[in-house]
Amino acid sequence: MAINLSKNSTICLTKEVPKLSQITVGLGWDVAKSKGFLASIFQSRSDSIDLDASCILMDHRRNVIDRVWYSKLTSSCDSVHHQGDNLTGKGDGDDEQINISLPNLEKNVKYIAVTVNSFTGQTFENIDNAFCRIVDQGSKEICRYTLTEQGSHTGLFIGLLTCDNNEWHFTSKGIPINGRTVKDISKKLLKHI
Repeated sequence: MAINLSKNSTICLTKEVPKLSQITVGLGWDVAKSKGFLASIFQSRSDSIDLDASCILMDHRRNVIDRVWYSKLTSSCDSVHHQGDNLTGKGDGDDEQINISLPNLEKNVKYIAVTVNSFTGQTFENIDNAFCRIVDQGSKEICRYTLTEQGSHTGLFIGLLTCDNNEWHFTSKGIPINGRTVKDISKKLLKHI
């Protein structure tokens, strides 16, 4: 059974799945519904929101090695693959996925920051039912982090994958950040690692 993480919780993924070789980071969300009778008349919310899941690969000094996002779907080392951009958030399950082959990562990759941002500038006030989950190579969900950070921000530092003594850990962060792309938010999230 998957472990539900609260904010600032850490799980050792390689202890949960001893021969862990591949993970999928899945992100899902829905458009928030207008509340109340008057809100439904006067408030016009879009029926779609384009959130973009991204990964930032860093070395032990937190220097950025690479970024994987909708504009660069594969890492330079060919071990991180973004499965494509979902422009609406419609549908059940994961809206965007990033696959990571852990043994094939460059040896100097010690951190992978998982982020999401709104390219169109829609804020997280318009998001409901957002989650991030980590799935193993056998499609078993290892852990899930429900994102409850609604607000006027356009990005979120979801969590951090860390390699320590050949073991991979995931720490849920849930830190609001503003920026339209992963490049916009990269420097801002470094102070939270």
